[in-house]
Amino acid sequence: MTAISAPPTTALSESDDLELASRLKAGRDRVVAELRKLIVGQEAVIELALITLFAGGNSLIVGVPGLAKTLLIHTLARVLDLRFSRIQFTPDLMPSDITGTDIIQEDTVTGRRQMTFTPGPIFSNIVLADEINRTPPKTQAALLEAMQEHRVTVQGKTYELKQPFFVFATQNPIELEGTYALPEAQLDRFMFEIVIDYLTEEQEIEVVQATTAVQRHVFEHAISGADIVAFQQLARKVPVSDAVARYAVNLARASRPSAPNAPDFIKKWVTYGASVRAPQQMILGGKARALMHGRYHVSFDDIRALAHPVLRHRILTNFHAGSERVTTDHIIDQLLATVKPPRSGM
Repeated sequence: MTAISAPPTTALSESDDLELASRLKAGRDRVVAELRKLIVGQEAVIELALITLFAGGNSLIVGVPGLAKTLLIHTLARVLDLRFSRIQFTPDLMPSDITGTDIIQEDTVTGRRQMTFTPGPIFSNIVLADEINRTPPKTQAALLEAMQEHRVTVQGKTYELKQPFFVFATQNPIELEGTYALPEAQLDRFMFEIVIDYLTEEQEIEVVQATTAVQRHVFEHAISGADIVAFQQLARKVPVSDAVARYAVNLARASRPSAPNAPDFIKKWVTYGASVRAPQQMILGGKARALMHGRYHVSFDDIRALAHPVLRHRILTNFHAGSERVTTDHIIDQLLATVKPPRSGM
């Protein structure tokens, strides 16, 4: 079957939308240029981080120590001039250490005591949850409401988080002793699992040379927080053809071993497949990616480009996969080879 790409039409017909789309593309290029003052390589990681921002999601970044996970997110916050908080997750971290808590304060004038809410580090624009798997599930769960609803509840009272708001969590794939696996419900709330790997030899030499010399980096603020909120609303207006939407749904459905048309390798290696959030995030991420590349429609290539970061933390493998050293990335490769894009109009 020959796949027909989505029609290059646009629903962004209003002049304000088209102007905003042009600003998004230019803003993306400026942000990347500013990041390049400090960050070497990692083009795919930077693109996924920016898609996370423009789509309004949260992402999990996985990589061994020393690959600039924290530096990347902190630098991104500096370039965007957004309020940044880093929370070091440890076994003794409590939920109130994240959300904040009520404390008793005395009025210096009247002498009366009253409960006053003291906000925690979650009240920022970009929150870095460093080594999120090193704290117990109760504390991990403190992030759930913030990530999903952009608000926190303390002592029965709800506090809204200022927009834009993002959570980037990091996880170390080695030294797993003393760690706590993230619950599936929390993993599903991350838009992407971004894998950050070692640089090339030449890039590593460039990093060593730069980081062992005097560094004085001044960043120009490419776009504002208000711009990001506007870009997020614009991304949701980008049209998606039925064929592209069906392709995203078919990829997710084919990953479920209980599905009638699940491939044999899924039934052999997978315990649970992707939830309905997977195609939602592929489509939403595809919209942001299209705008970043100067297009006003989502293509099959956008879905294919985002399949790995969207699906890799949503597919739960079984004993057979582990014994055969089959990774989720290998399974997603086979899914992309097996599930073909439908024809337009199907």
